[in-house]
Amino acid sequence: MPVVTFERLPDDARVWVFGAAAPVDEIDAPKLLAAVDAFLLQWNAHGHPLTAARDWREDRFLIVGVDQRAEGASGCSIDGLFQTLKELESAIGTTLLAGGGVYFRDSIGLVHCITRQEFEAMSRRLQVNGDTPVFDTTVTTAGALRTHLERPASTSWHAGLLQTAS
Repeated sequence: MPVVTFERLPDDARVWVFGAAAPVDEIDAPKLLAAVDAFLLQWNAHGHPLTAARDWREDRFLIVGVDQRAEGASGCSIDGLFQTLKELESAIGTTLLAGGGVYFRDSIGLVHCITRQEFEAMSRRLQVNGDTPVFDTTVTTAGALRTHLERPASTSWHAGLLQTAS
């Protein structure tokens, strides 16, 4: 089925956001995207092609979406996507599937990935706060991605990690 541009996916399209633990450079990003594009071109569920899209942002975030109006991704087809990404991790020198990282933008605009404990410690040291831009990799629809991927920590699940005034 066709691979479409991400903008063509409806708001209710299913999305997966994969955050790289380290930035993917200009040498490895094309390798990653070419492999993902090749996978998406043949991606199907129960023998039915999927209408899919991918996006690449901030040298860190691979976003894959499926328009479920025609055909939804099945467990086996999703496993195939995850297996493809797992196989790519060593080629690009970082993890995409580890999960659990906190992604935030620093005061000069760089995106970082740290542990929850490190983010909490930064909050105690007043290095991050409710205004710090964070990335919510738990969004599951294209509509949520468009409005909630990057937002202030105070309006995301990240707020629970921030030091509260006593």
